[in-house]
Amino acid sequence: MKHDITLRPYEECDRAAVIALWDKAGLLRPWNDPQKDIARKLAEMATGGHSWFWVAEYQGAVIAVAMAGYDGHRGSVNYLGVDPDCRHSGVGRLIMAQIEADLIAAGCPKLNLLVRADNLEVQTFYEKLGYGRDATISLSKRLISDK
Repeated sequence: MKHDITLRPYEECDRAAVIALWDKAGLLRPWNDPQKDIARKLAEMATGGHSWFWVAEYQGAVIAVAMAGYDGHRGSVNYLGVDPDCRHSGVGRLIMAQIEADLIAAGCPKLNLLVRADNLEVQTFYEKLGYGRDATISLSKRLISDK
C-alpha cells in the first residue's frame, strides 16, 4: 500500500472527504466546527506564510490528512488523522515526514504537538517517531465561538 499512496496539497473538492475522515478517526469535537477550521486554514495559507494542508490518497480515497504551520518560533501539526482501516500502513509516518521536511526547509527549529491525554495510541505513534514529552502544560482560551 505504501508505494501506491499519493501525498498532495488539499484541494477544495476534498472538503467532504477530509471532514468524514476526521470524524471516522475520532478527531471532531462539538466545540470545533471543521468547516470553519478548514476555512481558517485556507485563509492562513492565502497569506503566503509557512502553512501546509496535506492529503494522502490511496486508490482515489482520502486516507490521511494533516494541517501544519510555522509561526517563526515553533512548528505545529493539527488535525492529523489517518483512516482507522489504514493505520499501521506507514501513511502517518509518510505525512509526518513531509511536514518535518516542510518545516526544516522553512528554518523551523522545533515542532510542537498537542495530543489528547487519553489518546494513548497516538502518543505511542509519535514516540516511535522520536517525539517526547516536554515539561509544559497546555493552556487555552476560546476567542471565537464556533457555535
